[in-house]
Amino acid sequence: MTAPLTPPPPPHQDPSHGHGEASRPQQHQQPLQQQPSLQEAQDGRSWQFWPEPAGGSGFAPAYGQDGPGMKTELREAAVVTVAVALGGVLLGLLWWWLAPSVPLIGDVVDGRWVVYVKDSEGEQAIGVDGTFTLLALAFGAVSALGAFLVRRRGSVPLVVALTVGGLLGSVLAWRLGVWLGPAQDVIAHAKGVGKGVTFSAPLKLGAKGVLLVWSVGALVVHLGLMGLFGPRDPEEVAPPV
Repeated sequence: MTAPLTPPPPPHQDPSHGHGEASRPQQHQQPLQQQPSLQEAQDGRSWQFWPEPAGGSGFAPAYGQDGPGMKTELREAAVVTVAVALGGVLLGLLWWWLAPSVPLIGDVVDGRWVVYVKDSEGEQAIGVDGTFTLLALAFGAVSALGAFLVRRRGSVPLVVALTVGGLLGSVLAWRLGVWLGPAQDVIAHAKGVGKGVTFSAPLKLGAKGVLLVWSVGALVVHLGLMGLFGPRDPEEVAPPV
């Protein structure tokens, strides 16, 4: 007897894949990254798409947050404030050393001690304020240059640090110079040196507005340095048509 013949398979059909394709589920391929559009590229925004995790969203921003940067700026501003304020010690020493002395003289009138300026037409009192002003300008320029060299870009915390530090340094220099200078009690000083003997008047600032010179000078110099040598914004390139 002869074996029965197997009928040939129908055309365009693979016998080994009769029902495999129909039973196999379709797998959805998610894009790993989506190219930003032209408008998003101009605005600096780009988003990356990732396979969606369980219980989360399917995308995440490509840029970081600004929190750590602001903390760093505040920390640097605090250091600049303290450093500039401590510079007032050197300013006070220089003011006490370089400021001209105002000569006073004591006398006894009707049994009472009186003190008056020996040279009524002298300009020593103006020189005291002028010396403090010039020194404060120099310290303001130096502090602004130092802040610029350490951190070559400006920020609001840095500007505030230069302003507050300069004011604190000026007040510290003023009080230190007064403390190191001649005695504040001129009557007691006149009695100590004797009648008709010339002695120096205590250091004092006639115009308290000079305490702002350090801060103003630092801001002006820092602004000039930023304008001349500061970082520049990248020029915008027109997209191709």
